[in-house]
Amino acid sequence: MKLSSINYLVGKGISSVWKNKMMSFASFCIMLVSLLMVGISVLASININKIISGIEGKNEVIVIVKDGTTDEAITALGTSIKDIKNVDTVTFYSREDAWQSMIDDMTKQEQELFQYAEGDNPLPDTYKVSVKNIEKMADTTNRMSTLEGVESVKASNEFADVLISVRNIFSVIALAVVIALIIVCLVIISNTTRTSVFARRKEINIMKYVGATNKFIKIPFQIEGTIVGLLAAVAAFILTMFVYRGAANLIQDNYQILTILGVDSLYSFRDILIPVGIAYLVAGAVIGAIGTTISTSKYVKV
Repeated sequence: MKLSSINYLVGKGISSVWKNKMMSFASFCIMLVSLLMVGISVLASININKIISGIEGKNEVIVIVKDGTTDEAITALGTSIKDIKNVDTVTFYSREDAWQSMIDDMTKQEQELFQYAEGDNPLPDTYKVSVKNIEKMADTTNRMSTLEGVESVKASNEFADVLISVRNIFSVIALAVVIALIIVCLVIISNTTRTSVFARRKEINIMKYVGATNKFIKIPFQIEGTIVGLLAAVAAFILTMFVYRGAANLIQDNYQILTILGVDSLYSFRDILIPVGIAYLVAGAVIGAIGTTISTSKYVKV
């Protein structure tokens, strides 16, 4: 195709957006709402998954060291725990640190009662361990319990199982909702675009009768659809930014108790700004172009 033809088709597509402003505006609104629905659903999904991951990260394993274990053996035990593949972090708490922490949490009267027992500290040396994958929690704790110098291992395996079930169920539901929204949006957008193309069917038929190829007819419509899609994507991105930041601030300011469960680990919009913007632009351009192409196919067959 010649450069002059390309310039003509691009100019034709751009001018069609303004010439058919009512239908373009209708397509713009439909695509805007559709992109917002899918975009906000996806953002909600990834943040809930992150919150669940944050809760998983707080699920620690306590390894109690046998009384009378030497310092060298305790150090070796810590090394052995770190060597377990599923272990993320290992923190040692001596019996003295544990005693001091307990005393610090007491009232003054309670401290006076316990000050005479300081020389007979009943608390054990412990390791606090966080795991990478709670699905392997049981296997990991079993391996820790077999290490030399370990008195016992305390872990909330039941809680881990509940988290795994919640995460799996939510992932399936979130995927189904997003797929359903995408299908509904594509159907709505396709019908809206088909209405726009139907309004100009006579123009398409005239171009076909005078010898224009199908490709030559479709390109201006594709460019028009792409432009409308990009405009809708920009608007959807701006609205998403304000809605996301407002919702995040509302949650973090008014539901402090949820911070314990990992809500403080919500993604900052600044961190996801670029991928979200690119996703909106690509989705808007592709959906606009494909929707228009599908809709014009019927009217170029004359």
